[in-house]
Amino acid sequence: MTERVLTRRELNRAYLERQMLLRRGRATATEVMERLVGMQAQVPADPYTGLWSRIEDFDPTELSTLIEERGAVRVVMLMRTTIHLVSSRDALAIRPLFQPVAERRFGYTPFARSLQGLEIDEVVSAGRALLAERPRTSNAIGRVLAERWPGRDVQSLGYAVRGLVPAVQVPPRGLWRRGGQPVLDTLEHWLGAPLDSTTTLDDLVLRYLAAFGPATVKDVQTWSWLTGLREVVERLRPRLRTFRDESGRELFDVPDGLLPDPETPAPVRLLPEYDNLLLSHDDRSRVTEPAFRGRPWMRGSVLVDGFIAATWRVDTKEGATTLRIGAYRDLSEPELSEVEAEATRLLAFLATDTVERKLAFVDLGAA
Repeated sequence: MTERVLTRRELNRAYLERQMLLRRGRATATEVMERLVGMQAQVPADPYTGLWSRIEDFDPTELSTLIEERGAVRVVMLMRTTIHLVSSRDALAIRPLFQPVAERRFGYTPFARSLQGLEIDEVVSAGRALLAERPRTSNAIGRVLAERWPGRDVQSLGYAVRGLVPAVQVPPRGLWRRGGQPVLDTLEHWLGAPLDSTTTLDDLVLRYLAAFGPATVKDVQTWSWLTGLREVVERLRPRLRTFRDESGRELFDVPDGLLPDPETPAPVRLLPEYDNLLLSHDDRSRVTEPAFRGRPWMRGSVLVDGFIAATWRVDTKEGATTLRIGAYRDLSEPELSEVEAEATRLLAFLATDTVERKLAFVDLGAA
């Protein structure tokens, strides 16, 4: 039987549905984070904007309290070796799967080359012992370790521990309207529980497909940086359904993955710079326009009719907060009105304590 071919627009609507971007839902921050398999979070404020775009009447203090009370954590090395905000349950379950990625990534860095000749396991063990005493920054760890290994680069010693020990950044880092240095603790110590070794790559791939599918094997690899996934997907094949995209690539999906009508209206959404939506496929054409590649980027992205049509950033100066939007194409009057309305709502969310709030459209060439 010939496999069904999914158009770019069908993939777009399926993706937006699964990412909770066709309509805001009634859900907790934990439910959404787990549905999305975490949220990229090297910019601490990004998950707040990402959740605001997905949850109806989202209260940022819900997430902030969750982080403070250890119900969610900022894990240092997860997908793509970046910081992700995940539920504590997911942190313990998923982080062990990414240890090979963390080790491979560290081996490619100049920090690893700087430490050649040392037993890295000894460095990591010593770093763990320091974190058992109290949370510390990577540089603070490196300075103490340099006393044991004099002449070695402080930053490299600290990075070895940061990169190889399952670690979290502890509050106040990541709290709403607060901040702090990226201070580390071990994941197990911070959560008071051991890592869970029962979660499998099969489990992870199924969760990816539910949140990001239908997708190719290469898409899963791009999202995770894991290797050997072709074997995993082939093992799962009897449990999956398959499609083709318009280029003939084989797409895999969970049996109950939603495939909305491609003409389903897609509301304007303003997403943070590092949103899952933009970084989780090898082929990003399901949300991007090839003609816009290489165009200036301010910070976040603006979805119009489901596809990126503009970029945005927030500037604060002398008590005034301005949300600036640079469009990649001419927007129709209805589109412009919808962008202005959604941007005004986001500005109110991000700048509640600002005396003056403004919205401005800018020329990207001058931005």
